[in-house]
Amino acid sequence: MNTIKARSLMTLLHLFAATLLAPFFILVAITGGLYVSDIKPDLEKSDIELSSPITFDSNSPTLDEDVRKVLADNNIDIDFEYIRNRGDSLTTRPTSRQHVQFSKDDNGWNATLNTPNFHYAMMELHKGHGPTLFKKYQIVAGVALFIIMMSGLIVGFLSKAYRRKTIISTIIGSLVFVILAFVI
Repeated sequence: MNTIKARSLMTLLHLFAATLLAPFFILVAITGGLYVSDIKPDLEKSDIELSSPITFDSNSPTLDEDVRKVLADNNIDIDFEYIRNRGDSLTTRPTSRQHVQFSKDDNGWNATLNTPNFHYAMMELHKGHGPTLFKKYQIVAGVALFIIMMSGLIVGFLSKAYRRKTIISTIIGSLVFVILAFVI
């Protein structure tokens, strides 16, 4: 394959991957930027009055079913895919939508209904706490981001007009990264 065809193929690959995943990359850029700027999202929490005392065995193989039964018994309409289990704390996932957190204290188990605002929901998606299918999409997006970056570099190196600029900006970008991440 000649250089022009290779560059054309890399450009198309770069273009299609970047445009197909642009919404995801914008989400990550905005939520990440807000988070490191200390602009945190809001989560509305409200205590749930349980109809009767509950107990959970966090090591039980039927924990999901036990939680679903408690939710049904208390008329709480929360559909969840899995549970984040921290022993004395159970959280239904995904947390990018309304979810319940069970906490154990000296008085037993209590429950909180959590309703995320849009910013919180987007941050939870960013962190990988969304629906399972969205998490698979994130894995694909991570691979695609690598392809986007590599194809952009390859196109820059294959183009005589951009080769020097690509090399210089790659060196400067790499130096800034290393200095900020490991030196300062």
